[in-house]
Parts: sequence; structure tokens; C-alpha cells
Amino acid sequence: MKTSTIKISGMTCSGCVQTVTQALKDVNNVIKVSVSLDNKTAIIESKNDIQIEDLQNSLPEKYKIKKENANQPTRSTKSGSYLAKLYPLFLILFYITTSSVIMSWHKALDGFMMNFMGLFFIVFSFFKFLDYKNFPKSFSMYDPLAKKLSIYGWLYPFIETFLGIMFLFKIQIFLSLFFTIIILGITTIGVIKTLTNKEEIQCACLGTAIKLPMTIATLVENGIMIVMAVITFIQLSV
Repeated sequence: MKTSTIKISGMTCSGCVQTVTQALKDVNNVIKVSVSLDNKTAIIESKNDIQIEDLQNSLPEKYKIKKENANQPTRSTKSGSYLAKLYPLFLILFYITTSSVIMSWHKALDGFMMNFMGLFFIVFSFFKFLDYKNFPKSFSMYDPLAKKLSIYGWLYPFIETFLGIMFLFKIQIFLSLFFTIIILGITTIGVIKTLTNKEEIQCACLGTAIKLPMTIATLVENGIMIVMAVITFIQLSV
């Protein structure tokens, strides 16, 4: 098996990543393709050597490629540390947590968790709406349901908004908890698959306006929400 890294210019969004990935996968003898929007690179695993011309011919004219390193095992280069890239996510989670503590100061744990989940959905849906037209395609890169049902990607920010309102105003809590577990459970399956396959794609949890890489932080973030929903459901059921 041969592994090579190519530099690609012309990619500007997650839709470009999807287009380039599919085009390169269609080239003969290509086994696996991992495209990084941040690094403007593609790591290609193939059965044998592939000519640059063949790769270039497979792409739309706006994308230009340059071979960086061929026929050697490679690791994708990281532009800056993951911590720096994840800073917006950590900052947002800090503010959500702090606000939830203040709002739930004299309430039980389930009150804190409902406020946290409500603020989480409201804030995260806000960032998805900042670049709404590009969100569905980015989301479908890893969410299993969005891949099969495109309308789901378009509706997802609205679903988050409504769930956030329902949690904050304590409306139909059991129904809200049920849908939270379901939709985040589906997304988590896609996140685990992406991380297992070591694919470098953009996480759409904060939409596409903020360039956030898919990392273990996304899995932890979803896991916390699911655990909170399950605990709250059990507490309210007792």
C-alpha cells in the first residue's frame, strides 16, 4: 500500500472537502482519502503509485494540487495546536456552565442540568444559524441521519432551538429529554466512526462560521449532554 500527501488549493468550506474527497475516491486504485480543510491537504492511500495528473484530472478546475510526500506512511500535519483551535468551544462551555450555576444557585442538581442543556442548545444553534446555508452539508459529513435525510440537516438548528426553549421554560421535559438522547446519540455514533477512521473534517457543532476540528472534545461534549439527559430523566421519574 502507498500513502501520499498532496497540497490542495481552492478549498474554502466543508462542501469543498466533500467534493474533493469524493472526486479523489473515484480515482482508480485509491483506497482511502482523508481531506483537511484547515491544512489544505489530502492524505491518499492507494494500491500503487498514482500520477499527479490523474489526481488533478479527477478534480473540478478550481482545485489545484501539489504533491508533498509520496510512498511513505504519513501523519497529517497540524496547523497550530488542537487546544488553540478548540479555544472557542472551551470558552463557550465555560460561559454556559457559569450561567447555569448562577441560574440554579438555590435549586437541585436537575435544575442545573436542565438550565445547562437549555443554554447549550440555544447557544450552539445560534452559531449554526450564523452560516446556515453551509451547515447541512458540513453536518452530513459525519451525522448518520443527515447523510441519509438531507432535510434533517436543515431542520437540526431549529430542533436545537426548540429543545433549548423547552428546557429553559421547563416545557414537556420528558419529551425534551427523550429527543436530546436520540438526536445526540445518533450524532455521537457518527463522531465515533469519524474519530475511529481518523478522518480530518470540520466539526459542525458550532456551525461552519467557526472552524472547529473534529476531536475527542466533540465526543466528550455530546457524552456530557447525553449523561445529563439520562440522569435528569431518572431523577424526574423517581
